[in-house]
Amino acid sequence: MKKKLLIASFCIIALINISEIHAQFVVKVRPTMMVRQRPVAPSRTHIWIGPEYVWRNGNYVLVNGYWAAPRVGFSYVPGRWKRQRGGHVWVAGGWRR
Repeated sequence: MKKKLLIASFCIIALINISEIHAQFVVKVRPTMMVRQRPVAPSRTHIWIGPEYVWRNGNYVLVNGYWAAPRVGFSYVPGRWKRQRGGHVWVAGGWRR
């Protein structure tokens, strides 16, 4: 009985931790994107990964863009604001096949 209770407890804790990782933070007013000058590309093959928002200390914070080497078989999809009930949510960009 104790073993089943212990396993159930670990499963519940794991589910709570996973749900926190995928939490979405809704804002009523989207922050504006600041325009900044891109640095020079390190090579002709590098692609620009534009600025992204991250959730820090109760606010969306803009993180600078950067140059990245392309990944074979992937393309980069930029982040975007998604309208949702009660406001907007930032959907992070990433590499997609």
